Amino acid sequence: MLPDQGCAISPPAVCTLIILVRPGHSWPLVFAANRDERLDRTWDPPAAWWPERPGVIAGRDHGAGGTWMGVNRYGVVAAVLNRQGSLGPAPGKRTRGKLPLIALGAKSAREAAQTLAAQDAGQWRSFNLVVGDATGAVFLRGLGQGRPQSQPLLPGLHMVTAHDPDDWESPRVARHLPRFAAAELPEPPRWGSWPALLADREGAPAEQLNVVPRGGFGTVCASLLAIPAIGPISWLFAAGPPHTAPFVSVRVEE
Repeated sequence: MLPDQGCAISPPAVCTLIILVRPGHSWPLVFAANRDERLDRTWDPPAAWWPERPGVIAGRDHGAGGTWMGVNRYGVVAAVLNRQGSLGPAPGKRTRGKLPLIALGAKSAREAAQTLAAQDAGQWRSFNLVVGDATGAVFLRGLGQGRPQSQPLLPGLHMVTAHDPDDWESPRVARHLPRFAAAELPEPPRWGSWPALLADREGAPAEQLNVVPRGGFGTVCASLLAIPAIGPISWLFAAGPPHTAPFVSVRVEE
């Protein structure tokens, strides 16, 4: 069984996302993410890969042409995850990697959430998606029919996997959310112990945040991204498993 039954053999997706929402702070929104994927599936690190989408910086998946996570010039960030039991593509369904690109066409997280909530969720297999900016973050749940359901993420620390936010039924959440909660909160450029927490390979397979490769799957990259109240976005990207790959600054257009 693969971790959380919703990460590998799939369209491009983040598989673990940690979100820190803190209104009034100099860094009001912080994302940390590990992407788990088929090891032979090729991709490009975050950059401006879409000339038709000026100001969008995101990783690019070679197979489906979408992304798992990105930001735009307005300070909107979006990340997509697969839900349980929705591995792989399906006939007649669009790639979920296009969902963050739809979100990043907006000038605010509120506008992005409204645009996504108006979509026909039946166009995609089930998904989790988080959009945010300096004003806060919104979680959207697509269940393969009807309209995506949205809910604001309250101030504080949250964790999303293939389950709903902060769902203790997720082994990853049960193991790792308390560890992030106990850690010193990041103050970019200081990230404290968050890089080490993303690099953790301990625990049972379903608990691992940095998935040890097995059956051709594992954690392939990681991100630490912070949206400021004023000033440039901070995005550090590890182009490989975070216990070996260095975190390097991503150039984000203003």
